[in-house]
Amino acid sequence: MGDGYSPRYSADENRMARKKKDDADDLYIEEAEDELDAETEKALARAADTVCRECMQIQRKENILIVTDPHTSTIGQALYEAAARISDRVLLVMMPTTHRHGDEPPAPVADLMRKQDVVLAPTRYSLTHTRARMQACREGTRIATMPGITMQMFIEGGMTTDFNAMQSAIAQLGKSLKRQRKVEVKTESGTDITFEIGGRWELGDNGICNRPGQVTNLPAGKILAMPKEGTMEGTIVIDGTWDAAVVSGPLTIKVEAGMVTKIKGEGSDDVKAMFVEASRKLKPQQQENVWTVAEFGFGMNPRARLVGNVLEDEKVQGTCYFAFGDNTSLGGHSSCGVHVTGVLKQPTVTIGDVDLLNEGDIRI
Repeated sequence: MGDGYSPRYSADENRMARKKKDDADDLYIEEAEDELDAETEKALARAADTVCRECMQIQRKENILIVTDPHTSTIGQALYEAAARISDRVLLVMMPTTHRHGDEPPAPVADLMRKQDVVLAPTRYSLTHTRARMQACREGTRIATMPGITMQMFIEGGMTTDFNAMQSAIAQLGKSLKRQRKVEVKTESGTDITFEIGGRWELGDNGICNRPGQVTNLPAGKILAMPKEGTMEGTIVIDGTWDAAVVSGPLTIKVEAGMVTKIKGEGSDDVKAMFVEASRKLKPQQQENVWTVAEFGFGMNPRARLVGNVLEDEKVQGTCYFAFGDNTSLGGHSSCGVHVTGVLKQPTVTIGDVDLLNEGDIRI
């Protein structure tokens, strides 16, 4: 392993890190519990209606499950009310907040997810890359996950885009990428990385989720693919967002044969500690999986903004992103239950013979 793999932390440093996380979670809950004014309530209802009618296209008599937690309960309630105006088979479930993206929901929630036509999941941490989500989709449930969504994100920005127009734009660009496999990404901040795509380009994250087994993020708007395992070489410099915060300085990640070998820069100790903690919960033969570069994609949502939350930030038109950890939902072999994303600003991206982005400007 590279020297980025084994950070040491004192007990005081660990306690301080936990306190920061607890304080952030408390602020998040306070936002959910704030009294809403009349205009915000109307905007919340409109956004929930958009999700149910335009994005999910819920039909009368469909079985609907809303999965929420204490951090996102206001949005969960709004989605429940919007869905109940269409179908009389709507269930709202409040589950405990999980610890990180990719943690499995409680078994009763996972079992309920499998038995629905539609699942809407505004939760603090992502259910997208969980076994529960994948099994439910295999059994025909269509699912929209909204990890880390805030009230502001729900009623503004990327959620206000024209989803049908964006679906068409993604489909059109997808035709140009269909047979393109080699990717090169560069940024002025130091990114210089090459890799091949494994499998196909995924075009379904367009906000329209109306067929059995589909899954989308909301706000939506990206094209993505799994890097072919073992092919990625070079350096990634995260200069936009890491997970749930805008970075205060560049985070440099060295990659060899598709695996992270070194992390340095702003906040690197915290990042390494997170991955080490996640690896310790895995079987020895799985522990290296947390260092896999699991996903690459680029934003296609013209209304999305860089807000310090990767749910919206990775959809910003003119950005690209890399995710690390679990890639099994994309057909890979890295199973580890953690999936964390970093966003790059103003990248130059070449995909095969397609000049996609030039310093953040779309070329095609």
